[in-house]
Amino acid sequence: MNIKLTSRLETIASLVTKGSKVADIGTDHGYIPVHLLKNNIVPFAILADINKGPLDNGKRFVKWNNLLDKVDFRLGSGIDVLNQGEVDEVIIAGMGGILISDILENKKEVAHRLKKLILQPMQAQNKLRMYLLENGYEIIDEVLVREDFRIYEIIVAKYTGKYSEVENEIYFEVGEKLVQKRDPLLKDFVDKKLKSYNDVLDHLENIDSESIEQKKNETRAKIAKLIEIRKTIEE
Repeated sequence: MNIKLTSRLETIASLVTKGSKVADIGTDHGYIPVHLLKNNIVPFAILADINKGPLDNGKRFVKWNNLLDKVDFRLGSGIDVLNQGEVDEVIIAGMGGILISDILENKKEVAHRLKKLILQPMQAQNKLRMYLLENGYEIIDEVLVREDFRIYEIIVAKYTGKYSEVENEIYFEVGEKLVQKRDPLLKDFVDKKLKSYNDVLDHLENIDSESIEQKKNETRAKIAKLIEIRKTIEE
């Protein structure tokens, strides 16, 4: 049984290193690992999910594609289901940035030995970047992908033990790698953020209090930094 991956899932799959053993955490239907196995990109995959229903869906999809001999299934939370050195790379997609941070924190002995983490947070992307850089991870690459009306952020990271300081905090909001490589979707991505923060300012405009004034100032500062990035893109 074949399935065409969505743009988001296809981009995530494209970041997996050929020949690596991979685990897909929160696998749901198992579309990414099946794609990787059927196209001979990886020799072995672990499909893991905290819920039995999605994992059973994954099992059925794997069976339909005659790949049972190349996979293992794990029911449990995050990378707690993995043993040290069992896989080379881990995919964690479709979860919140804070939850992804917690997953990495909960089993450091596994997270720290992985050759690559492919992370696709649905929200709190800034919190995830902050966690990675403050806890010894290097952000190797970042990619933006458009699907329907949304632009998704994909972060590729690896533990190095080096603790990085971000000179400009706007890089927690807009990944520095995206700016350095001038990702094709960066302009649209920054414009969406600018609109969002301008909407916040409009909403707060007629509210007066000390805490709200602080929020306004913080928002204005972010807008100014985003405009700087916008000018960099256009140069």
